[in-house]
Amino acid sequence: MFPANDALLAITRRHFFARGSHAMGWAALASLMGKHALGADNGGGTPALTATGGIPTHFPPKCKNIIYLHMVGGPPQMDLYDYKPKMQEWYDKDLPDSVRKGQRLTTMTSGQARFPIAPSKYKFKQHGKSGMWVSELLPYTASMVDDMCFVRSMNTEAINHEPAMTFIQTGNQVTGRPCLGAWTSYGLGSLNRNLPTFVVMVARPTNQEQMQAISARLWQAGYLSGEHAGVSFRSAGDPILYLNNPPGVSSDIRRRTLDGVNALNQMTFDGLHDPETLTRIQQYEMAYRMQASVPELVDLNTESESTFKLYGPEVKKPGTFANTALMARKLVERGVRFVQVYHNNWDTHANVAGRLPDQCRDVDQPCWGLIQDLKRKGLLDSTLVIWGGEFGRTIYSQGGLSKTNYGRDHHPRCFTWWLAGGGFKPGTVYGETDDFSYNIVKDPMHIRDMHATILSVLGFDHERFSVRYQGLDQRLTGVEPARVIKEVLA
Repeated sequence: MFPANDALLAITRRHFFARGSHAMGWAALASLMGKHALGADNGGGTPALTATGGIPTHFPPKCKNIIYLHMVGGPPQMDLYDYKPKMQEWYDKDLPDSVRKGQRLTTMTSGQARFPIAPSKYKFKQHGKSGMWVSELLPYTASMVDDMCFVRSMNTEAINHEPAMTFIQTGNQVTGRPCLGAWTSYGLGSLNRNLPTFVVMVARPTNQEQMQAISARLWQAGYLSGEHAGVSFRSAGDPILYLNNPPGVSSDIRRRTLDGVNALNQMTFDGLHDPETLTRIQQYEMAYRMQASVPELVDLNTESESTFKLYGPEVKKPGTFANTALMARKLVERGVRFVQVYHNNWDTHANVAGRLPDQCRDVDQPCWGLIQDLKRKGLLDSTLVIWGGEFGRTIYSQGGLSKTNYGRDHHPRCFTWWLAGGGFKPGTVYGETDDFSYNIVKDPMHIRDMHATILSVLGFDHERFSVRYQGLDQRLTGVEPARVIKEVLA
């Protein structure tokens, strides 16, 4: 399915290890951009959305764009979506061994003498026709539960952040593989030659008490061509460095410079036949065209006040979650296939009462606004919005415990995601956990199952959607069992 790999097998050791750096050169590539792309069709305007590249789908896709909102650190499911009223009776009692079942713990709590139950301090109510229980911290989200599909039985084997995030993104805890966004780009191709197919934005949380590292390895292309790697847009200042020509450098000079560099790269390709060299040439040209398309993209003056009101008071502040949510809508509206947004500081080892309200205020109204905005523009049916973290949190408290505050450690056995649009069934609540929100008792959904299900709405059979690399048919879902969960699909 990827004939260029024949050339990869012939490249030298030096070029093999150099491949990983190609996707990191986007900011530098932008320094070569000019005002008018060679053969650009309409300058900075939105082009007609015609797919180019990609491979044939296995069946008609229900979804053509994805907005993935990753809550970095792992939101506490029992404080947001997995209501456990019986835990009020268990306050400060020890977690039974029959529930823990010898589970591996992190080093942050493995030394604790006790594992005291910490019931949620927040009130819950049922909402919508589905009767979904939602915390008082998320009033806007609660108002749209009938547009959403909740999965309360997500589970993983990873218990620490870096491997867990890598697993969620790439289907494997070991780095070096393509992420979901790269697979989407490879499979569906581009809808806009003037913008990347896969864009990444890192939102800035209001509370920055315990931030996790977020590395570019999470949006890499792995063994796919470098063109499928995510392009990171900066949260402040110019979204891409060196977007404008420096003083004294005209667009004509930039064009001639780029032509010269491309000629040298073509000579390199003719000698070594490394397909990544062709990718580099294509990305130089993309960067050149983006000088016209990106300023129009980030200009919020084209948006109405009614749109700003959807996303809330922080929407005009660059780098906020509200601002990135609006940018995500603008990107998919212009044909970007996959938009990844990271929101940090959900790692609530302590001070849940002090941090969780800030986290929820950051995302609650903007998520609601994003769904409403996509609906009114007719984009929700073809755009899948995903919200969730890399794992959940424990029902027992880490550190000090009181009626009004507590902390929670990492918990991989069960956590909650929600999805909206893009072929998923609205008003659905899938999966159940026990009274402790510790073990799944009905309808588990492993990460691999979720990946298989997402690929299905994109039009791909996860068992046939593969790339030949190092003698193996590599897949997002790997070689272990995975299935499409049809119960959550429309």
